[in-house]
Amino acid sequence: MDIAVLGATGDVGRQVCTQLIERRVLPSSSRLQLVGRPDGRSGRATHGLRADLVDAYDEHAPLIDVALDPAEVVADVVVLAAGRTAPAVAGGTTDRGALAADNHAVFAAYAQALAENGSGHEVVVVVSNPVELGVAVMAQALGRHRVIGMGAWLDTLRFRREIASSLGLRRHRIGGFVAGQHGADLVPLWSTVRVSGLDVAEREAAVAGLRRGRSLDSFEEEITQAQGVLLSMEIGAAYDLVDTWPADLRSIVRPWLTHTSGAKTAAGTAGATVDLVDTLLDGREIVVAGQVALDAEVSVAGEPLRGVLGVPVVLGPEGWTRVLLDEPAPDEARRLHSCAARIDASLAPWGLDRAGRA
Repeated sequence: MDIAVLGATGDVGRQVCTQLIERRVLPSSSRLQLVGRPDGRSGRATHGLRADLVDAYDEHAPLIDVALDPAEVVADVVVLAAGRTAPAVAGGTTDRGALAADNHAVFAAYAQALAENGSGHEVVVVVSNPVELGVAVMAQALGRHRVIGMGAWLDTLRFRREIASSLGLRRHRIGGFVAGQHGADLVPLWSTVRVSGLDVAEREAAVAGLRRGRSLDSFEEEITQAQGVLLSMEIGAAYDLVDTWPADLRSIVRPWLTHTSGAKTAAGTAGATVDLVDTLLDGREIVVAGQVALDAEVSVAGEPLRGVLGVPVVLGPEGWTRVLLDEPAPDEARRLHSCAARIDASLAPWGLDRAGRA
């Protein structure tokens, strides 16, 4: 099995390549293709990255080659990490519309190249932001079930870690998913949370304690207020304050604070991406959360979900096969539908919304 990383020399792309080799996801007989652009620094840096990886991991590295033309991309799994990223500056905000305008052409070029020159069986893991736009572009060109965005899985891992921290446990003891849009518009599905070792009554009591009587109906306001408070604080004190907040709020605000500190979140993003790649390569099926292009596979509060949205899905070697989402709590359902509408509106400029596809 072979992997191609589009945007291999970016912050996340470089981490993905490194973790794929360090974690020995790829055997030495497989190929890791580093994909860059021939213009600018990317072309030179991609060759340099190959030399650096071979130098560091020669004893167990896979075959590593370089591709600088989208038509040359050949792999079983393609990681889309190319395009512009949001600036990591103190107090910075992400203009998702501007980011989408910049990255749409990048997504479309790679989607067209894969559709024209690929095997027809590649599975694409979208890392680049906006994740939902990347999924929509790739799904239109390659088919819905061969494309998954890793944003909801990253958000899920963060949510589980924050719950585990509150309960004094390790993350592997916690189940549960995050849905919706990657970033501040995510939907923490508290109704899916499970804690190893707790029966139903104990788990319900634990979740109630973690939620502190709050509803997702006011979640957006909480996030905005929290970010405003943190902007005026010294960074160490800001992290200390975040530690006192509820787990779902921490799962959004802590990564935002990390990114705006200038450190970015490349290691965690790459780790979640490699998790999905590992699943795709080893033949098993697992339930993960991911951004996918839905076509009424599941209904929430009596209304079918259509368009790109993060939901729990079954992921296997050929992509995602079905959605696994029981009826969520009423506040979760309301936030899911409003989130789906906002994503749909953001895709309209490129005709990728529900009306444009009709």
